Amino acid sequence: MTEDVSERYSDFDKWSAEDAVTAMYEGQLEALAALRPALADISTAVTKAAATLGEKGRLVYVGAGTSGRLAVQDGAELKPTFNWPQSRTVFCIAGGLEALTVSIEGAEDSIDGGITAMRQNDVNKADVVIAVAASGRTPYTLGALREAKKRGALTIGISNNPATPIVKEADVGILAETGSELVAGSTRMKAGTAQKVILNMISTAVMARMGRVYRGYMVDMVISNQKLANRAVGMVSEIAGCSPESAQAALDQAKNHIKTAILICSGIPAEKCTEVLAAHSGNLRSALETKQVHKSES
Repeated sequence: MTEDVSERYSDFDKWSAEDAVTAMYEGQLEALAALRPALADISTAVTKAAATLGEKGRLVYVGAGTSGRLAVQDGAELKPTFNWPQSRTVFCIAGGLEALTVSIEGAEDSIDGGITAMRQNDVNKADVVIAVAASGRTPYTLGALREAKKRGALTIGISNNPATPIVKEADVGILAETGSELVAGSTRMKAGTAQKVILNMISTAVMARMGRVYRGYMVDMVISNQKLANRAVGMVSEIAGCSPESAQAALDQAKNHIKTAILICSGIPAEKCTEVLAAHSGNLRSALETKQVHKSES
């Protein structure tokens, strides 16, 4: 259990820096190894989440303390990486967003706080609620999960302790049993590492299944600086098989919309690209494959 004191580390405060760092490194490896038994459940969560979200569903992240901060970090990266609409990401953190940098005492102990958060955000059957709690029984998070289930949302529970309510009551429970921490109860260590990896896996795989990744590229990426502008040119050039100059010209014409630029460089008239993408729900692979079929038939 994450709150247990480990005899192995009882004299940790007296160890040399090298021994302490080595022990922490080994702990991080243990955290990753703890994910192996959870891979099937993570895969189930991805499949169900992608199917639930559709065109309008939202990803709702719920947590308190370290777990809440990790959940916000994952969700905050969806817009710049995958151009996932900010309106389709909801953060429900015990104590509010202020709790990201300042501990709000007692906020995680309120079951009603979690229930209220679900009601205020009108969580419904189109939404996917990801509830994260190392202990598996944080009242705020548990209250939110239960209310979300009542409202028809798909619930995913992530915990580091076995046989706990958040894992047992979620539609998809994910357990990464990381055991006792080097510093008892400091779940930003092994438990936090496991949670971050699980969140990364779920969100990245969901975005890929929803057509926001193509051939390993972030084809829905928001071009917000010169580094990303250069990356976009290379992306369009590689996927469409055109020169960097042609890729840049297409990006200019497409107003930096990468998928549109790729279609332009693949021979689709610029004025038709929006229509083509819409017909394929924004899925670039589907749009390009259909184009190839039509090309072979002509």
